[in-house]
Amino acid sequence: MSNNNVLAACKQGIAAWQQAFNRQDAAGCAAQYNDRCDMHARPFGTFTGRTAIEAFWQGIIDQGFNDVEYSEVKWQPLGSDGYILSSSWTMNKAFGVVHREHWVVEEDGKARLISDEFEIQGER
Repeated sequence: MSNNNVLAACKQGIAAWQQAFNRQDAAGCAAQYNDRCDMHARPFGTFTGRTAIEAFWQGIIDQGFNDVEYSEVKWQPLGSDGYILSSSWTMNKAFGVVHREHWVVEEDGKARLISDEFEIQGER
């Protein structure tokens, strides 16, 4: 797969996550993670695997968080099958940064997160 195709798959992955979150679909969010992914959500802690990650996002959604938007998005290639995303983000009730999302194209041709590190920096 060419770098352009890998990057396109990674961009489709983050778009699918954002769309799922904005329609309040925690399972749809979790589907964008590899089933062994470690997600470091500062200040909440570390969540490993899709089940734990889905439960985390469901809790955030249940608290009324929605409408996530990304800005200052940067993509850096890593290996032949992945990219690192970093960005700022805002939601209706919070803002923060994505320190490091590692997206990798898996055997089915879809990119999924194999690691995710983000931080909530404040309330809105």
